[in-house]
Amino acid sequence: MAGMPNTHDLLPELSTVWLRAFLEVARQGSFTVAARTLGWTQSAVSRQISSLESALGGEPLFERLPRGVRLTEAGRVLVPYAEAVAQALRGAGRELADLRAGTAGRLRFGAFATADAALVPRALAAFRARRPRIRVTREEGLTPALLDRLTAGHLDLAVVSTTGRVPLDAYDLHHLLDESLYVAVPADHPLAGQGPVGLGQLADAEWIAGGPTPEGTLLDAALRQDFRPRVTHVVAEWTAKQGYVAAGLGVTLIPALAAASVRPDIALLPVLDEDAPARAVYAATVKGRAPTPAARVFLAALREAAERIPTA
Repeated sequence: MAGMPNTHDLLPELSTVWLRAFLEVARQGSFTVAARTLGWTQSAVSRQISSLESALGGEPLFERLPRGVRLTEAGRVLVPYAEAVAQALRGAGRELADLRAGTAGRLRFGAFATADAALVPRALAAFRARRPRIRVTREEGLTPALLDRLTAGHLDLAVVSTTGRVPLDAYDLHHLLDESLYVAVPADHPLAGQGPVGLGQLADAEWIAGGPTPEGTLLDAALRQDFRPRVTHVVAEWTAKQGYVAAGLGVTLIPALAAASVRPDIALLPVLDEDAPARAVYAATVKGRAPTPAARVFLAALREAAERIPTA
């Protein structure tokens, strides 16, 4: 319409109060009835309409009649745009309410590999049953990498462990469990079935570990027992480590979280480690950054799952 500003350009700047008043007057055909419906005074409704008309270049939106009002051509053009904005805002309001309640939105979390053996699947199953509309994305990695992703804002929560003595001061740590370690040996190993062992009893063994040196791996436990294990095979996945053990290529450490899923052709020996008998497992969030509602629900599910998992 000649002389009227581009409505598409103006709508983002228009007050939602103006649009609410406009749509109500358009529906009722009366300033008086619209004011009564809105719970406002008639003068307040008139001011909102005047402000809207001014923002649109002074184009009248209503034609005043002896009884009520009716839309001008400009008003009829504006109605569908105003309704679209109102509908979008209602939808946004619903989604934001669902987000606050933790019933919608997204959950981005990461976990180290052995947590995926039982802890995470049980927690995730419970979470999905409670919050089926939340979009979930999951990453697997070592604790340092997961913490980097968490700090960068790519994860809402990370399931991490104290393996490798990673600094955790920058995070809020939600304790889930403490887990002991086992030595996995071939089923026909001389120590199989003989009960708990000190790692020093296996000082001459060939070891299978996640890194070429004990530091930063589960074999930190051996360093605490004053011997340095000889790592002959570097294998990252704990399931693959079991295959190496079953083939007689060495022994390895298995955390309690993975103990329920070991192969039948290997034996597990509890580790005697009186100075530090367990590694701690936490759900980590960034310190000073409030967890999302979805992360809080998942954290509760993790705690419940942790209570049902034997860790020694």
